[in-house]
This record gives sequence, C-alpha cells and structure tokens, in this order.
Amino acid sequence: MNRYEEKVHEELRKWKLRMKKKPSMMQRFSKQVQNKVNTIIPEKIHTALTEAIKTMVKTTLTGANWTTKKGTDLASSLQEKDELALQKLAFYRKTAMVEGAGTGAGGIFLSLADFPLLLSIKMKFLFEVATVYGYDVSKMEERVYILHVFQLAFSSEKKRHETMDVIENWETYKHRVEDMDWKVFQQEYRDYIDFVKMLQLLPGIGAAIGAYANYQLLETLGETAINCYRMRCLKDTDHVR
Repeated sequence: MNRYEEKVHEELRKWKLRMKKKPSMMQRFSKQVQNKVNTIIPEKIHTALTEAIKTMVKTTLTGANWTTKKGTDLASSLQEKDELALQKLAFYRKTAMVEGAGTGAGGIFLSLADFPLLLSIKMKFLFEVATVYGYDVSKMEERVYILHVFQLAFSSEKKRHETMDVIENWETYKHRVEDMDWKVFQQEYRDYIDFVKMLQLLPGIGAAIGAYANYQLLETLGETAINCYRMRCLKDTDHVR
C-alpha cells in the first residue's frame, strides 16, 4: 500500500464514523419540524416529486440516458481517479447551482420542474463517477450499486446504517437486487429534501435557496459517492494483491 492509499484509508475511517454517528438534538428537532411541514405541503407537489423519483429509478435500472462511455484518458492510480472525480463534482455542482437558481426564480411551476432536473444531474454525476473509478455501468449490478450510493447520501439514520452495511459488503449483496425496497427508497429521499426544496417555492428568496440547496445536495452526494468508490477500489486492489 502506497502513502496515498494509507491517507485514503484514514479518511475513509473518519468518514464512516461520521456516517454512523447519531443525529444531534438539533438534527432531531429539524426532522420533527420537517415532518410537520410535510403534512401541509400541497399534494400536487408530493405527487410531482414521487413521479420524478419513479422515473429516475426506472431510467437508472434500464441504463437509458445516463450511460457513460469510457474515455481513453481515464485515470489509472487511485489518486488520479480521486482528482478526476473531484473535477466531475465541481462541474455538476456548478450545473446544479445554476439550475436551482433559475428554477427558484421562476415561481412555483418552474420550481416543480427542478425536482426531475436535479435528479437527472445527480444520476448523471453518479454514472460518471462510477466510470472514473473503472466500473462498468452497463451492468445491472453497477446500476443498483449507484442507487444504493444515492440512498446512502439521502436517507435517515436507521436507513443510512443499513445501506452502509450493503455498501461495505457489496460482493455479498450485489446479486440480491430484489431485496431493495423501492418504496422506502422513494420516501427516504422525499423526507430528506422536501423541507429545503419547499423553501425554494417562496417568492423573493427562491433563487438563492435553490442555488444553495442544490450546491449542498451535490456536495453531500459527491462526498458519499467518491468515498464509496474509493472503498471499493481499495478492496478490489487488496484482492488482486
């Protein structure tokens, strides 16, 4: 193991501890407020988000639209892969900010359009990151892994712990596609983003909220995805050795 890989191992150790940490009192209070707010959100907004998530899952599993071709200049070492993945994150984070600001400034109808647009940006980013780390996204098991990475980034404490176990033991779980609960997947994501995205509908501040929210959501997804694939790469390297 080289020095960079040792550094990554330590970063992964700290990241996994953070992912398994119990929510603070403030986070629990925020969740209670969010649950309350969710009960007064118009049903058409919930419906729009639900349909967008269903479409995203279906598109991901069929591999349509987001399939990324491998380039001829892909990185070889883990350090090069990490650097390229961070470049991808910077690009998609900026794209999400611009999209969030634009739809947030357009009122409720454009803000509703933000849900499927942001999902598309997130999934395209995940497909590209998977490819950067050398995984073949044309395979069903890799597309299901992508959905687990997505779920790990945007879920409650209990589901996050369960999903981390799947990610850490992927070789054991990868043939059990049918075990994934898509209804829970959908609800976890809705619960995670509903509150902040609803603020995007407010007149006057929608653009600023949209840009900030999308930046933070991509930042969370980026950190999660990069660390998940780093972990797999190191395990795969250990098996080869």
